[in-house]
Amino acid sequence: MRFIRNKQLVAACIVTLIGILTCSAELHVYSHRHYGTDEKVNQLFTEKTGIEVKVVNADADQLIERLRSEGKSSPADVLITVDAGRIQRAATEGLLQPVTSETLLAKTPAELRSTEGLWYPFTLRMRGIVVSKEFVKDGEITTYEDLAKPKWRGRILARSSSSSYNQALLSSIVIALGEEKARDWAAGVVGNFARPPQGGDRDQIKAVAAGLADAAITNSYYLGLLLNSEDEADRKAGQAVKLFFPNQDGRGAHTNISAAGVVKTSDNVAEAIQYLEFLVSDEVQKLYATETYEHPISMDLSLSPQLKTWGPFKADKAALPKLGEAYPAAIRIFDQVGWK
Repeated sequence: MRFIRNKQLVAACIVTLIGILTCSAELHVYSHRHYGTDEKVNQLFTEKTGIEVKVVNADADQLIERLRSEGKSSPADVLITVDAGRIQRAATEGLLQPVTSETLLAKTPAELRSTEGLWYPFTLRMRGIVVSKEFVKDGEITTYEDLAKPKWRGRILARSSSSSYNQALLSSIVIALGEEKARDWAAGVVGNFARPPQGGDRDQIKAVAAGLADAAITNSYYLGLLLNSEDEADRKAGQAVKLFFPNQDGRGAHTNISAAGVVKTSDNVAEAIQYLEFLVSDEVQKLYATETYEHPISMDLSLSPQLKTWGPFKADKAALPKLGEAYPAAIRIFDQVGWK
């Protein structure tokens, strides 16, 4: 049967002689996320529902291509991305199906979800700026635009233009300022690089802490991971920098999301919807806030002591629904200005 209710799921599960719960119900998730916390979330979901979660991890573009090539024979039930542009591309290509859920509608802000119900967010991923506590005074940098000013020549770091995080950021700048001004901004930042782009966001933070540059673009949760690392060197690197969210007097800090949608060809739609609802539950939202240091979709900072230290801020939610549309322009600009 296409739909299996909870009572039927219980009947479908048998307890072996050694007391291990074995379940015949499975949910196949294609996910760009790769954190230990996600494994914990999936285990909790199985414990609560009896539905075993099978995960395929890959880059979102690879997962979308896989869904396209597998067609009706795809085993996937849920697609998860860490970027609004990618999940919207999957929706535009007809790979997702509309979902109506009172829980999802109540738990997710309208401006952060698909207007057609094709996908829903479950974490906010804020792209902020970290600066050296030693060499950058409060207020010297307040906007993304400041990073392109000549005074920061040789003092800025960012990861590669192939990063979906930077592609989304530049897309938001295209939306806010137009393509010409966005190109000027990107060229200015490239001219201010302390070194060619290399490594991930944590590498940029560590380089600022080591004195190789004075400021870097990073997703905020990477700083949270460093500050709460078991490695003393990581913690010291995190303590040497200060994080802030730019453009607070204007459009707000660039906002992206982790989002999930039900695959169009899924044979387990009811279970897939149940999984999406679980991702926005209070229990899981607190796990993300305290273990991956992403912001909960409710922006409830009380869920995490770490998030509290960064404080409230204005998020740029207006650009999020349009990020996918601006991606081609952003990628073109990166190529034109030589942002490797």
